[in-house]
Amino acid sequence: MGHDSLDHSPSYLLFEGLTRLVSPSHLNPMGLNPLRELVERQIDFERVNACDQIKIFVTATNVRTGRATIFRQPGLSVDTLMASACLPSLFPAVEIDGEAYWDGGFSGNPALYPLVDDQDCRDLVVVQVNPLVRQQLPDCARDVINRINEITFNSSLIKELRSIQLLHRLIEAEGLELENYRAMRLHLIHTAQDVESLGASSKMNAEWRFISQLHELGRHWADQWLDEHFEAIGQRSTFDLDTVFDDTFRPLGRSDQAFPEAASRS
Repeated sequence: MGHDSLDHSPSYLLFEGLTRLVSPSHLNPMGLNPLRELVERQIDFERVNACDQIKIFVTATNVRTGRATIFRQPGLSVDTLMASACLPSLFPAVEIDGEAYWDGGFSGNPALYPLVDDQDCRDLVVVQVNPLVRQQLPDCARDVINRINEITFNSSLIKELRSIQLLHRLIEAEGLELENYRAMRLHLIHTAQDVESLGASSKMNAEWRFISQLHELGRHWADQWLDEHFEAIGQRSTFDLDTVFDDTFRPLGRSDQAFPEAASRS
């Protein structure tokens, strides 16, 4: 799938260069956004906001504060979705109730805490798009930019997963009542093996063939995950956070024996 990236497309490279030199308000003074028209045609927000069977949370980043804002029913609209998808290099910030918003990925990609705090269900299924780990170090300038993009958009997810892990350890260590402290069962669906060859520029590839290929790939990985882990839903986690964060925040080159107090609390 590596050939679906646009890293070597002259038109893409020219456009990317313009976005680094010209602000969206000057590059697109009319504020044209085909996605807005598509969303308005395809989504009935009146029905979405009236739905009480499924809760929907949409994250956007407040430009002024840098914090995540969670929009939910009955306040969902085309503006909240446009704010959540507003890449600041391409589109002017979306204003909602006097506040300007950018893409939610900068502060919550996705935001997990509303799913932990506002839901009765204790199974949390995360669909991971950007690879968390790459074994090969970036070499050329384009690879460096791509990896910076992945790290930036993964950072908020990693922090929230880390918080869930620490809560799990606290519940186990202190014997806290599960009725008062939510121990989540975590599951992860990812396509890292297939999308690792794709650079950040592939997200600008709107070819129907490519989008259909990604759609089928997503269904394949979801079906495979369900075949392997469906019976675990409601019973246990299928994603071990310790495999990701076992060495996080530990001094390099030191063993737990050198820090007995820290080891006893981990």
